[in-house]
Amino acid sequence: MIPSLSELHLSGCGLDKTHLSSPHLNYSTLSNIQHLDLSNNPLGGIFPSVLTNMSSLEVLDLSYTMLNSSLPIMPELLELHLSGNKFKQIEDVGIWRQCHLKQLRVTNNVFRMEMTDPPKNASECSQYSLELLELSQSLNGRIPETLGRLANLRHLDLSQNGLTGSIPESVTGLRFLQVLYLYENQLTVPIPEFLGNLTQLVLFSNKLNGSIPESLGKLAALTELYLHSNLLDGTIPVSIGQLAKLRTLFISNNSLEGAVTEAHLANLSMLKYLDSSSNTKLTFNVSCGWIPPFQLRYLYLSSCNIGNGFPQWLRHQRKLGRLLLSNATLSGPLPTWLRKMPIIFLDLSHNKLSGSLKNLPNAKNDDVYGFFVLLLLEYNLFSGSIPRSLCRRTDLEVLDLSRNMLSGKIPNCMGNLQGLVIMSISSNQLSGAIPSSIALISSLFWLNLNKNNFTGEVPPELGNLQGLEVLDLGDNKLYGNIPNWIGKKLTSLVVLSLHKNNFTGRIPPSLCKSSNLQILDLAYNNLTGTIPPCVGNLNGMVVGHLMNVDYTVIDHDMSVIQVMKGVDLEYTTTWDIVFNMDLSSNKLVGEIPVELTALSMLVGLNLSNNHLSGGIPESIGKMMKLETLDFSKNKLSGSIPPSMAALTFLSHLNLSHNNLSGQIPTGNQLQTLIDDPSIYAGNKHLCGPPLQNTCSNHQDSTTTTSKKKHKAADEKMEVWLFYVDIMSGFGTGFWGVIGVLMFKKQWRHKLFMFAEETMDKIYVAVVVRVAKFKRGRE
Repeated sequence: MIPSLSELHLSGCGLDKTHLSSPHLNYSTLSNIQHLDLSNNPLGGIFPSVLTNMSSLEVLDLSYTMLNSSLPIMPELLELHLSGNKFKQIEDVGIWRQCHLKQLRVTNNVFRMEMTDPPKNASECSQYSLELLELSQSLNGRIPETLGRLANLRHLDLSQNGLTGSIPESVTGLRFLQVLYLYENQLTVPIPEFLGNLTQLVLFSNKLNGSIPESLGKLAALTELYLHSNLLDGTIPVSIGQLAKLRTLFISNNSLEGAVTEAHLANLSMLKYLDSSSNTKLTFNVSCGWIPPFQLRYLYLSSCNIGNGFPQWLRHQRKLGRLLLSNATLSGPLPTWLRKMPIIFLDLSHNKLSGSLKNLPNAKNDDVYGFFVLLLLEYNLFSGSIPRSLCRRTDLEVLDLSRNMLSGKIPNCMGNLQGLVIMSISSNQLSGAIPSSIALISSLFWLNLNKNNFTGEVPPELGNLQGLEVLDLGDNKLYGNIPNWIGKKLTSLVVLSLHKNNFTGRIPPSLCKSSNLQILDLAYNNLTGTIPPCVGNLNGMVVGHLMNVDYTVIDHDMSVIQVMKGVDLEYTTTWDIVFNMDLSSNKLVGEIPVELTALSMLVGLNLSNNHLSGGIPESIGKMMKLETLDFSKNKLSGSIPPSMAALTFLSHLNLSHNNLSGQIPTGNQLQTLIDDPSIYAGNKHLCGPPLQNTCSNHQDSTTTTSKKKHKAADEKMEVWLFYVDIMSGFGTGFWGVIGVLMFKKQWRHKLFMFAEETMDKIYVAVVVRVAKFKRGRE
């Protein structure tokens, strides 16, 4: 080892405590090391005693080394990292014994040690040098008053713990404190008054109540203030506007009210990030001609009330990259100046904006990176066609124009948006053929063109979208057969919805190759033929599937509409855990394939309004997660399987208008549906509750008689098969010999010669025996 070495990093080298013993180390070479990093090594258990002999050591990193014992006092140590270990109590890390320590980091311990006052017998220091203390993800209980003894603290991080109660005055009164992280705890009191040296105050995701105190306006050095996701109410104090150094102000997800005026923002010249969203009683009200003193990067005002129409002061924000104004009571057309704005993340959804889309932002922004590039305009009143200028937004990753009044055709140039992950243009008045150019967007994960007036066949080029997981073309005027290539090429599909179109022909067996399918909706078409038995191979309806894209990070409005429990239900945040098959309202025939009952994850199964015949599969009881089951308006016969009573989650059942017979099963979940006779209406030969016609002895024995008939039929079948086996064996043997003799003359000649010789030998043997017998008698 180099004698003059002062800094040594051995992180993640697989060292254990034996490597730190005397045979492996020369102590004389360690005397000059000031910074030693042994993190991410399985040292385990007791603190390595060799480290106490390193008199020059100032920085020691023992993070993630599985330590669990008390640390000795190291007077010269200034910085100690102990995160990710297994300490059982706060005293083990020496917080009250390391008098000269300036930085202590003990985050992310596997246990939840409670922060307590120091024991009376602990050797406490007359004063502490500690300036930085990080104890996140390690504590519970209350914040002790004794933290006030750490008078030199500049940085205190107690975030992401289970801390309850209040913030002690001894902490708020730390005169040198600059950074205070208390986010993601369970603190339940009003925000206290702090001293004036704080630069970062981070209190989000607690249960803090009351109003924002006026005293925060006195924190002249404050640059970051995070108060979002609490229970704060009342008005925002005007004193906030005096924080001239403030860069970040997050007050969203509270119950704040009143108006935000120019006075609140007058002196915030350094402000870059403002989020007051999800305060439904808060009104953002500034004059149309106001010119703000700041240049924002992000502005989030969703679920607030914005007065005086679309905010005209935004035209002066030349660096604005993210603008979220969803559900903000906006109306009227988009202003023309919006075209030149550098906004790459724009959410104007859930408003009453109208007019054309020609004024959408086109400028690029190189200052904003690391986020999805979004354009979310759903739930508005936009009309006209999709402008070709939108095709120039080649940086777009998410495009949602759904639930507007757009008309005309999808421009062919939309294929230029080759970074697009999600395209949703559902619930508009678009028409014409689906452009094949969409297939050029190879990154597409979600394609939703539902509820428009598209015509023609599904373009075969869409088969090139091999990463597609959601394809929703429902509620249009598409026709032709369901393409075979959907199952063969789109093997990643999780959702396939083609309902309410004019598709004809059979359900292609190739769909069974889509082993990730969780939702298959082919309802309300003109499909014929039988249900392919291979549907049992839809493995996604047996074990589920993990989505490749975290859609919740992208767009919370992504949704799937399914008929469940007899009504249209829109699944938003939970659609990816819905398992449903809907083949209703077609012209399907044949029996319900028993293989269908292997799809154990199905929550909904709807085969109603077809021409299906035969019985309900006896194994229907294996579909234990079914909540809604609809076999109504078919030609099903036989009895209702008793196993249906085992469907413990079943809350919607419809077997009406079939030819079912016998007694209705009772018990378990079926008892909860006993008050609704409409479930079984239109089956003349059904009896028992909840129907009024009671079962006679004859009707009670229907099932038994039926079983006897089946048994007798089975016995007859076995006798018939016995004779068939004999005849087939005889025929095989006979024609196996005769057929050969007919076509092989040489074999036939030898057979006859063999037979003639054999007969001669038998004749001679018989004559000789007869002659001997006669001589014996004489």
